[in-house]
Amino acid sequence: MDRTEKLHIAMFPWLAYGHTMPFLQVSKFLAQKGHRISYISTPKNINRLPKLPPHLSSNLSFVEFSLPHVHGLPPGVESTSEVPIDKVPYLKRAYDKLRGPLTDFLKNSNVNWIIHDFAPYWLPGIAAPLGVNLVFFSIFNASMFAFLGPPSALQGDRRKRPEDFTVVPEWIDYPCNNIAFKLHEMVNHQQCMDDDMSDFQRMGRLIQGCQFVTMRTCFEFERDAIKLLIKLYQKPVVPVGLLPPLLSLPSNEDNKWEAIKSWLDSQGEKSVLYIALGSEVNLSEESMHQLAFGIEKSNLPFIWVVRNRPVGEGQMNDIIPPGFEKRVSNRGLVLRDWAPQLQILAHSSVGGFLTHCGWSSIIEALKYGRALILFSGASSDQGLNARLLHGKKVGLEIERNEVDGSFTSDLVAATIRRVMVEPEGEVFRANAWAMREIFGNEDLSNNCLNEFTRFIEEFSTSACHY
Repeated sequence: MDRTEKLHIAMFPWLAYGHTMPFLQVSKFLAQKGHRISYISTPKNINRLPKLPPHLSSNLSFVEFSLPHVHGLPPGVESTSEVPIDKVPYLKRAYDKLRGPLTDFLKNSNVNWIIHDFAPYWLPGIAAPLGVNLVFFSIFNASMFAFLGPPSALQGDRRKRPEDFTVVPEWIDYPCNNIAFKLHEMVNHQQCMDDDMSDFQRMGRLIQGCQFVTMRTCFEFERDAIKLLIKLYQKPVVPVGLLPPLLSLPSNEDNKWEAIKSWLDSQGEKSVLYIALGSEVNLSEESMHQLAFGIEKSNLPFIWVVRNRPVGEGQMNDIIPPGFEKRVSNRGLVLRDWAPQLQILAHSSVGGFLTHCGWSSIIEALKYGRALILFSGASSDQGLNARLLHGKKVGLEIERNEVDGSFTSDLVAATIRRVMVEPEGEVFRANAWAMREIFGNEDLSNNCLNEFTRFIEEFSTSACHY
């Protein structure tokens, strides 16, 4: 018989789909264990989430907070996908204004724990007086946090310039294959930081103020990095697992998937390259052209998902080179704005994935053992992920100018062919295929979630506080 006290746990993710979905996965697991979950976000972000199965609706409820208006943020915007990168600081300021409604909610709802994201640096100040415990849940991996270092480094001024982030820090105590940012990644990433409170300062305060830290990883993939973080933070780091998404048919787009599936069925095993740069990577026209010409020169069958740009920037399809689609129509599909990514990656005809290196996309690809062509986007963890996976030889990074991020179509084509078909790329294909044992392992994922849940339950009943 389960004698564990049932807890009231509030979830408070950042305003991006790549954050709200992992938070929902963890919410569902905790609700299945009998805990009461209040999932807090804004109306549009909650409406984008999939509907709950009926058996969870009694334990998991959504709590909508209207996003306060701030000067500089376009009206109606509630997530990062709706604004260009230089407007994200205004979104963070609006999110910070949720402090008032969240405080009122906590005072009246008997919450035991808040599982929160990287942004609400003010949360320890309101949670501690109310006796509410905090878990900092990062949707990123441990290698990124190992690079960022202890709270003193996150909040200090030792690394002020973008150049300071392009070297491996001295506290890394294991071989890390030169995991550091490139200069162009840091320059771009700083556009989305709030001048008054950087992302690093936010994370530093939250690591200091929480009871323990969790992140989307596991010991089987990042043992050294997790062990280092326990030492650097001087508090528990309990990985929540990789949270591999479950494959299900996309009900609202079945017709589109059927057409894609039919095309994939006609291709050879592991012959197709899948290209998707996430919902928030916006390349210049020159970069889009170089990428397109590189895909064309590779001479491989492909599926390329090309997304619309955010508010007020015109359509992404305007910057695909004229005539490109016609020239490649016999061997490539260009999909506009949406594609059933998990279904595509799961198909046996797909052999490689040209990715912006978002952690969710990487998890989806390695769940099915797809070799990676690494083309890092400009935000948060993507550059570090590219170095991590390049170092683990599950993919190969497209060579780019370190200062401005420029690249050539010839290098794109050469990297694609090396990873996908050439003999010297066999090591990447074999290593990526072997990663299914970790990334596609549901038992491993559930073990991590069980351990995470047990830690919350036991922490709540013990007198030990860190």
